[in-house]
Amino acid sequence: MHSNTNIPLLSSVIQLIKDMAMKLLLVALLALAFAHAAVLASDPSPLQDFCVADDSSKVFVNGAVCKNMNDVTADDFYTSGLDKPGNTVNNVRSNVTAVNVNKIPGLNTLGISLARIDFAPNGLNPPHTHPRATEILVVLEGELYVGFVTSNIGQTNRLFTKNLKKGDVFVFPQGLIHFQLNTGKYNAVALAGLSSQNPGVITIAKAVFGSTPPISDDVLAKAFQVDKRLVDRLQAQQWTDNNN
Repeated sequence: MHSNTNIPLLSSVIQLIKDMAMKLLLVALLALAFAHAAVLASDPSPLQDFCVADDSSKVFVNGAVCKNMNDVTADDFYTSGLDKPGNTVNNVRSNVTAVNVNKIPGLNTLGISLARIDFAPNGLNPPHTHPRATEILVVLEGELYVGFVTSNIGQTNRLFTKNLKKGDVFVFPQGLIHFQLNTGKYNAVALAGLSSQNPGVITIAKAVFGSTPPISDDVLAKAFQVDKRLVDRLQAQQWTDNNN
């Protein structure tokens, strides 16, 4: 009699354990799904062979509306001119020729783009970030000093740098401030691949001192611990550079 009265209780305990196991499994699967979505958050995953951007559409989405497949041509996946050097006659003596979804509509949803970067001697691609992409850079000609700065890991912004020569490759993680400087006596050329159809670029000096409308000089003077007159001069210089 004693063992028979415990059978319902034992069955209830087993069922409770099964229910808890199923809930834990569901939580684990949801966590895995969210983690997978976060990894793919840079650009939407394609659900068809391609989704050529329709520049004529007035609809705004995260990316671009797909062109009708019947209207797609080979030219939607093509551009030219990357063999031609960019104009480096400017204050930083460098030029970036971007090849993103704005140049090749067929890149829409594919999560990739590239850029050619030309440097005159002592030319600089100033400190900047790509908020939506990791960058991998290969030196085609010349010598470059490159680097990136980490976020405040342990309250320290670490700087990683490398001197590159022809054929060398370097990676800049997504969202981190990075730069390239031509340290050679001759022109340098690099090709960069980016993990977004439209990686975006935030040039630090331009964004901070050349925003529209401008950031208050009180804010900038306090942030950089400098005199407001210096901030005013930097803002005026950036405004001149932006309008030339």
